[in-house]
Amino acid sequence: MREMIQRLPFFKLLQHKSVRNFGFLFLIQSSNILISLLAMPVLIRAIGVAEFGLVNLSFSVILAFNVLVSYGYNLSGPRSIALSKADSQQASEAFSEVIGSKCLLALLALAAIFVLGLGFGFFRDYWVILAWSSLLVLSEATTTVWFFQGKESLHWASLANVFAKLMYLGLILGLVTDPSQSYLANFFLGGTAFLANSGLLLYIHFALKIRFQWPRFAVIWQSWKDNVLLFFSGMTAHLAVNGGVIVLSFFATAEVLGLYGMAERVAMVLRIAPTLITQAAYPRASILFYSDTNGFYAFVSKVQWASLVLGAGVSTLVYVFASGIIQLVAGDNLEGAVLILKILAFLPFFAGLNIGNMLIILVTDRKKILFHSTWGFGLYMLAASVVLTSYFGSPGLAVALLSTELVVYLFTSFLLWKSQPQILTNYYRGLFRRHRTS
Repeated sequence: MREMIQRLPFFKLLQHKSVRNFGFLFLIQSSNILISLLAMPVLIRAIGVAEFGLVNLSFSVILAFNVLVSYGYNLSGPRSIALSKADSQQASEAFSEVIGSKCLLALLALAAIFVLGLGFGFFRDYWVILAWSSLLVLSEATTTVWFFQGKESLHWASLANVFAKLMYLGLILGLVTDPSQSYLANFFLGGTAFLANSGLLLYIHFALKIRFQWPRFAVIWQSWKDNVLLFFSGMTAHLAVNGGVIVLSFFATAEVLGLYGMAERVAMVLRIAPTLITQAAYPRASILFYSDTNGFYAFVSKVQWASLVLGAGVSTLVYVFASGIIQLVAGDNLEGAVLILKILAFLPFFAGLNIGNMLIILVTDRKKILFHSTWGFGLYMLAASVVLTSYFGSPGLAVALLSTELVVYLFTSFLLWKSQPQILTNYYRGLFRRHRTS
């Protein structure tokens, strides 16, 4: 019986490292999505829509600082580990470089938050919530998902993530009961993540024999110089995708921020799917690009089509059931939030358009293309969000966010065509089944 199962096509597919990588990344992100959706109605009913808006705003501000902490290592780190996993000493050096750099950046980020908040009076309306949310900075510094991505072995990271999210949900259910306790929401999220990350760091040290040694500052400095374009690209991409709440805060009340935040949270957890697919495929694509060129184009084409089909299905379901989703989240059919969610429902599909381009950029290490493309669509998002929000409020911001995904695909394709015309041509030939083995 076991031999019969092993002969089945789907069994061989499940043994493929990229498929397993995707599966465990899916487990990580799906648990994030599920817990976020379960925690949101609990928070809204406990602290109210207006206070939830401030919690969401604080979360968006912390995420911006976390882009500094990640500093592009979520993109460069897996590649370094994937290319060095046969050499434990080299893997230890790469691991130490990333963790050391991120911890130092986390200290700088925390200092910046408290100097801006206490010294210059920034974040005055939600300073207490933001200060307690700063634990999320430490959780970002200690995250090791990038390491396990490079290893193409994400099962322990997946289990740790599920454990942390369940603990977070339990703390929210038990300890956040009224608006005065809203500051605990993001604090619990960061604290449980930091605890899980600490466990994974111990596992990497003792079980995988990856030794951490604090890198010399010259090594960290060189690492920062190497990743500076990835950092600016990541910062711009973050502000373009997640900075909408900050823009809206200049035009709207806390209650409107809460309504938009509800719809945006649902849409953003769904938008994770394209990022998830890219992260899962990246290590395998990197290896194929250098060892099997034709296999690389075939692999990326399959990934692109799978993402488009998945995105179209998810977008359609969210649009059709938008009213029910808001009813489930908020306990009320809030028409403003339903309208925003119907617009943002198509984010997964539009974001999936650029997966092939991103994989080509990452495996060829074209940091300048990534830098120019993210700054281009970042400027578009900033201009579009300010103009459309000022005229149409939160629905205008949702339209700006959706249109940005299309702009980034077109702009990135143009830049790739200028820089790597042959690679892009081969990719599209493979995408439309005209690519042939030479």
